[in-house]
Amino acid sequence: MSDVVFPPGFLFGAATSAYQIEGGHDADGKGPSVWDRFVRRPGRVHKGHTGDVAANTYPDFRPDVAIMRRLGLDAYRFSVSWPRVLPSGRGAVNQAGLDYYDRLVDALLAAGIAPFVTLFHWDLPQALQDEIGGFAGRDCAALFADYAEVVARRLGDRVGHWITLNEPWVYATLGHLRGLHAPGRRNPWAFLRVVHHQLLGHGLAAARLRALSPAARVGLSLNLSPIYPATDSDADRAAARLADEATNRLFLDPLCHGRYPAALWSRLRPFRPPVRPDDMATIAAPLDFVGVNYYTRARVRRAWYVPFLGLWPDGLPLLTGEVKPEGEGDESVPRYSGMGWEVYPAGLFELLWRLKTEYGNPPVYVTENGAAYPDTLTADGRVHDEARRAYLEQHLAVVAAAARAGVDARGYFVWSLLDNFEWTYGYDKRFGLVYVDFATQRRVIKDSGLWYSEFIRNRRAG
Repeated sequence: MSDVVFPPGFLFGAATSAYQIEGGHDADGKGPSVWDRFVRRPGRVHKGHTGDVAANTYPDFRPDVAIMRRLGLDAYRFSVSWPRVLPSGRGAVNQAGLDYYDRLVDALLAAGIAPFVTLFHWDLPQALQDEIGGFAGRDCAALFADYAEVVARRLGDRVGHWITLNEPWVYATLGHLRGLHAPGRRNPWAFLRVVHHQLLGHGLAAARLRALSPAARVGLSLNLSPIYPATDSDADRAAARLADEATNRLFLDPLCHGRYPAALWSRLRPFRPPVRPDDMATIAAPLDFVGVNYYTRARVRRAWYVPFLGLWPDGLPLLTGEVKPEGEGDESVPRYSGMGWEVYPAGLFELLWRLKTEYGNPPVYVTENGAAYPDTLTADGRVHDEARRAYLEQHLAVVAAAARAGVDARGYFVWSLLDNFEWTYGYDKRFGLVYVDFATQRRVIKDSGLWYSEFIRNRRAG
């Protein structure tokens, strides 16, 4: 890929999230999160796995910072655990928890790695879920802004990039409509309140962050996916348009245009939350960047609709995209990842181009991109994950092409730095550049990680 050129100052990094790697679920005064509660409900997570230990970074993050430095990363995206900082979601600060992130930021900067801090990656304090229904309650938006201020007062002198929310569509849809993620609700009224209050919380938090650190850049990360009709039928085309509104435009339109998508919002009239006069202006305050989390495309059939106003697809094709049919595919050149998701790099270009042409060409960071495969540690002490290496190479080439076409692309973060607790899949799915033996906590940089390191070095040399 010596001919692939990126803009000056483009950042190469990797990403993680607190619940997926930290462990220390009740250490040093941390309060429980909705995921701490959810994983203990029988049948919710693969083999009953939990994030109690995960990749165990809370006791000592220094070995992983050393790995990042060895890889040559420019930046590291990590999340702060809200209940580790505020065990009850509000009120008294747990200084030990805040100290952990303070030390992590210092260690990253000492290693020459820029911290990108995500404030909410789904681990809501359980106390707020119990007391006000979490983000289903409007007060949660203001409490989120208070939490953002607590973190920014401690870290804001050294953190230049803040990500308020990670994938609010997933948290609202899987957590409150489908009940597949924490907190495990199945309620369309709660679902739309969670959508609106997360966005409102983003706007309120962004204002606090900018007031405390005027030079900082503030954005959020959205899981975006190009939506295609499964056939050329009018019914499937209409389904694809509505599905696009229900996933991509449900967040992009209010953030960038100050309004919810009209056709969808009209259809959702019986379920809409109260929207106060100033809400949309708060939500639509200009973004410093948009984080794009991309894994695959989606195809929609009208036949997939289920009773909730004919919108929500059975089997979650809006999340998982084109799922591998049984027995299909030449696995010597994988068309599908270990998640069963189609490998479709062109979809990333389509999304980046759409942000340029429909949403004002904001600065963009690809804040998650990667693939799970069934990695094994071989007798030579290596993990030969050629499929992941190829996946990353293809998607990086797409980002470079988008930048050449005028997209304001600023950086790329592999998901994930480490193998981790992959939500309801537990430890069954591995996305990491670094293999983690969860029994011993041994780390091994995979071939894809070694390739990424060399790729970064070559870009700097060029």
